[in-house]
Amino acid sequence: MVTNSFNQPFAEQLAFFRQKINLPTERWDDVKKSAHDRAFVVAGANKADLLDDLRKIIDQCIAEGKSLGWYQKNFEAIVQKHGWTGWTGEGTKAGRDWRTTITYQTNMSVSYHAGRWEQLHDPELVKMMPYLTYHHADGVRRPRPIHQSWNGFTAPRDHEFWQTHAAPNGWRCHCYISGADESDYATAKAAGKHKPPAGWQTINPKTGEPVGIDKGFGYAPGANRNTPLRSFVQDKLISYPPAITRALSKDVNRYINAQDDVVSFVTQSLADNKKVEPLWVGFVENNEEIFNAVKQDTKGYMVLIPAQTARHVRNSHGFDGGSQRPPIPKDFAKVWEVLAKADSLSEGEPATAGAGKTIVAWKKFGDENYRCVFDVLHGKKNRALVLQSMLIKTK
Repeated sequence: MVTNSFNQPFAEQLAFFRQKINLPTERWDDVKKSAHDRAFVVAGANKADLLDDLRKIIDQCIAEGKSLGWYQKNFEAIVQKHGWTGWTGEGTKAGRDWRTTITYQTNMSVSYHAGRWEQLHDPELVKMMPYLTYHHADGVRRPRPIHQSWNGFTAPRDHEFWQTHAAPNGWRCHCYISGADESDYATAKAAGKHKPPAGWQTINPKTGEPVGIDKGFGYAPGANRNTPLRSFVQDKLISYPPAITRALSKDVNRYINAQDDVVSFVTQSLADNKKVEPLWVGFVENNEEIFNAVKQDTKGYMVLIPAQTARHVRNSHGFDGGSQRPPIPKDFAKVWEVLAKADSLSEGEPATAGAGKTIVAWKKFGDENYRCVFDVLHGKKNRALVLQSMLIKTK
C-alpha cells in the first residue's frame, strides 16, 4: 500500500536525491520542471557553501526521517552562519514557517515520488502491472476538486497523462500513483475511468501548465533522472554570471573527477587502439583566467581526454634522453587540475594547418612540471577543451 509518510525513507528515494548536483539560483523558477531531477535548488541560494549546507540537512531529513521542526531549527542555524538575507519569508515567524515548510515538504515529496517512480518501473513489476492509477489522497483538509476528478484514472504507462500529471501536482499536493494490473484496468474501464476527464490537456496561461497543476509541477519526478549530466549543465554554465558558474562547476567536478576512472580509461585506451570515445573529466572553472591569458571564451566548456591522445602521449612524449619522463596512466588524473590551477597559461600554435589556436597550461607538482596542450572546440553542442598532448619535465 502506498503511503504519504515522509518518515520512512527508502533506497530509491535517497538515491534520487543524492544523484542531484547543487545548482545555485536567484529565483525558484530558474530551473524548469524535469531539470529538478538532476538539480538541487533553494530559491535565492546562489552561494556554493550555503547551498551545500542546506542540501546536507535535506539529505538528513530524507535519510533519517527528520521532522519539519528539526529542519526549521537547522535552517535558522545555516541562515545565521552564512549571513543569508533577502530570502522570501525572511523577517517574520509566519514567513519563515511558510518558507521552510514549503522547502521541506517539496523536497521530501518530490524525492519520495521520484523513488516511487523508480520502483513502479521495475521491469518485473511492469510485467505484472502494465498500467498506472492516479490517487487523490483521502483526508486532505482542502482537497482540489480537479485533482479529485483524476482519482481512479487508470491507463497504460505510456499514456501522455503520466508525463505531466504523475504527482505531486502542486505545492502541498498529496496525490500519488500506483501500479495496476489487468483486472484493475477492467474495473476502471467499466467505471469510465480509463480516459482522463475532458480538458485535462488545456493549458492555464498563467502557469504554462495543464489546468489544475501548479507552475513548475507539470512533469513526472524521477522520469528524467538519467538525463546526461554534461548536456544538462553546459547550457546553465553558459548563461550564468561568473560567480554562479564557478560554484556550479566545482560541484559538478566533485561528482566526476574520480581519479580511478581516469586511470582506468587511459589504461584501456592504451590497450585497445579501437577505443575512441573521449573521457569527460569536468568543466572549465577558471574561464576568466583563460580569457585574460589567451582571449578565448571557454565559459561552460567541458574538459575532455580523447582515447587517441593517451596513445599519442605514450608514442611521442616519453623519455627524451634528458629531463623528460614518460607519462603513465595516473598522470592523466592531473589533467583537469593542470588547467584549473595552472601556474601559467598561454596561447599555442595550431596543431595542423587551418586548425584553431590551442591553450597551453603548465602546472608544477613537487619537482615535476606538467605541460598540457588543449584544442579549443567551438561546437554548438560540444564546447570543449580537448587534450591534445601532455609532457612531464622532471627538472
